[in-house]
Amino acid sequence: MNIAAAANETLAHNSNVLVYSAMAVYTLAFLAYMAEWVFGSRSKVGRTAAALTSEARTPAAAATRVDRKGGTAVLERPKVVTKAAPGSRDVPDGPGAAGGTEKGDLYGRIAVSLTVLAWALHVAGVVARALSVERAPWGNMYEFSTTFAAVAVGAYLVLLVLKKKVRWLGLPLITTVLLDLGLAVSVLYTASDQLVPALHSYWLWIHVSCAIISGAVLYLGAVSTLLFLFRDRYEAKRADPAGKQPGAFATSVLERLPSAASLDKFAYRINATVFPLWTFTIIAGAIWAGAAWGRYWGWDPKEVWSFITWVAYAAYLHARATAGWKGRKAAWLGLIAFACYLFNYYGVNIFVTGLHSYAGV
Repeated sequence: MNIAAAANETLAHNSNVLVYSAMAVYTLAFLAYMAEWVFGSRSKVGRTAAALTSEARTPAAAATRVDRKGGTAVLERPKVVTKAAPGSRDVPDGPGAAGGTEKGDLYGRIAVSLTVLAWALHVAGVVARALSVERAPWGNMYEFSTTFAAVAVGAYLVLLVLKKKVRWLGLPLITTVLLDLGLAVSVLYTASDQLVPALHSYWLWIHVSCAIISGAVLYLGAVSTLLFLFRDRYEAKRADPAGKQPGAFATSVLERLPSAASLDKFAYRINATVFPLWTFTIIAGAIWAGAAWGRYWGWDPKEVWSFITWVAYAAYLHARATAGWKGRKAAWLGLIAFACYLFNYYGVNIFVTGLHSYAGV
């Protein structure tokens, strides 16, 4: 018995070491992502912005020009990658965080390689924690947070493997992962321990894992939605020559991102894809509640906020299908929905007392 306890304690210690090691490598990846943005070509971004502004001012003249001898030559217009919705702008996607340069791309590749290494250490830490407690590694807020961050990074890497051009997600993702892990190891940390009786069920693997996967992927959608709001306002300013134009810094950053239409479509696809899984999460939780507490729904704070989050995302998806609620209105609704998810996790677990209050387990 003592040997088993010592082995579990060693695994718990190794888990902590692996998580801290992952944080160190994530920090290096963060610096590499920063370098990718800094050393990306601003001249190429500037040319794209100038072409976009010229097209907005004189759409007809953007296609042709008159040379000094009186002849005409066709100008190459920026390539439109994403077709915007009727009534909105058709603009090209930006060249990406690297800015289309070899140096920027090199730093980006280094950043992705470091992210893969950090993620491997991160996952190993989560697995070691699971082995030390001999159960699913998400029985308290510390374990949930570390697993959540691992799944979010994993989803990002899967998108890269699928050849999706989402490297622009790297910097905001790794920044928030570091914040999440920092909060987990400093404020939310809980030593390895067994669960309260209500959590001793195979539904822990099903219900909570679905909640983690749903939230991690919805987070990627929320990041895209937030960037859409910035990019959409930027495009509106560029299209209005009489208005105040964006500064050099805003141009350098925002012109590298995908177009507002691309960001909006990416966020919608992410949220629409994961929404059925979040629906199943609530259903699985109700079934588990029936087995653990003898009732399927009792209006516990966690249950209420899970339902509020579901309603918010359902409203977002409905708004996207409604003519008057596309674009920025729907985007704000999507951010409110994710804020509900965050409150359901942090606010309910820490500040509200209920049957789901496992912050200190």
